[in-house]
Amino acid sequence: MNRKLRVAVVFGGQSGEHEVSLMSSTSIINALDKGKYEIIMIGITRQGAWKHYDGPVEKVITGEWEKNAKNLDESRYSFLATGDKAPGENIDVVFPVLHGPMGEDGTIQGLFELAGLAYVGCGVLASALGMDKAYSKLLFERAGLRQADYSVFMKPTLEEDMAGVIASIEKKFKYPVFVKPANLGSSVGVTKAHDRAKLEQALVLAARYDRKIIVEEFIDGHEVECSVLGNDNPKASVVGQILPSNEFYDYEAKYFDGGKSGLVIPANISPRATARVKQMSVEAFKAIGGSGLARVDFFVDKKTDEVYINEINTMPGFTKISMYPKLWDAAGLPYPQLLDTLIELALERHGWKVNTALV
Repeated sequence: MNRKLRVAVVFGGQSGEHEVSLMSSTSIINALDKGKYEIIMIGITRQGAWKHYDGPVEKVITGEWEKNAKNLDESRYSFLATGDKAPGENIDVVFPVLHGPMGEDGTIQGLFELAGLAYVGCGVLASALGMDKAYSKLLFERAGLRQADYSVFMKPTLEEDMAGVIASIEKKFKYPVFVKPANLGSSVGVTKAHDRAKLEQALVLAARYDRKIIVEEFIDGHEVECSVLGNDNPKASVVGQILPSNEFYDYEAKYFDGGKSGLVIPANISPRATARVKQMSVEAFKAIGGSGLARVDFFVDKKTDEVYINEINTMPGFTKISMYPKLWDAAGLPYPQLLDTLIELALERHGWKVNTALV
């Protein structure tokens, strides 16, 4: 009988999306087929300590896992030293359920590359490009994908000349505008600013999370999302629509509103817009050189039916209410089978890289 595949689920991390990672990883660990996989839980604390945890899964989401976890150098699953393990003790694939900087931005992907490990999701460059909204917007422009107008500001510029920054924004845009950190997800630090006072507060808030801040034109549109799955031949899921409980789909609405936000699957938009969203999702995925998975977010203008790409997420939320798995479930791929596919894609990509390296 073949042994189970050893899957290291890595969670936590040092970003502002630490709690989201705990929620996502708990859902994934519970859904992985225990008949197929031996699951090794590896947590990263807010301080950056890597620990091996083998206790109850329900203590991951509460943060209690840290109390009983061992430092990796005390565990036989110190997977970065893959060569010194006894036969059968090596990890086969890593599932990095990490959101935001130092998890979704190419840094940890580079670590896995150096360790020679297969891992779920996009590679180093695609992860970095997907994380940095300013650079991904440049690629979307190059690919001919319509998006809202935007400006990028650096934190030192805000600190030196806040009045000048606000003046340039007001010259270019009408209120309201969206203000967001360039390198964060889950709508952390994002504000919809309706006036000058709120704009200044929004800029200060965004600068708490990142040195690079994006200000975007407001599009009065339906908020829709599409999931992408695959390596060389990625596919788009059905399109879903967000009916946020707050003014927009912010952090609270995504994770803590008790289910008040609505998810409409399939989205209540025209067939033309639906087809365009699916097409643009795959094009955006290819534009950053994606592999494995991504969720792509859009606005569909309520008056013109035009589709505007908003951003791409290379490790989207995987909680029980998250859109990425829900869209694939609606497309006929249930959560456990989706996880199987992601692991298969990770091994496929790793095998391709190993074979290529030997040529």
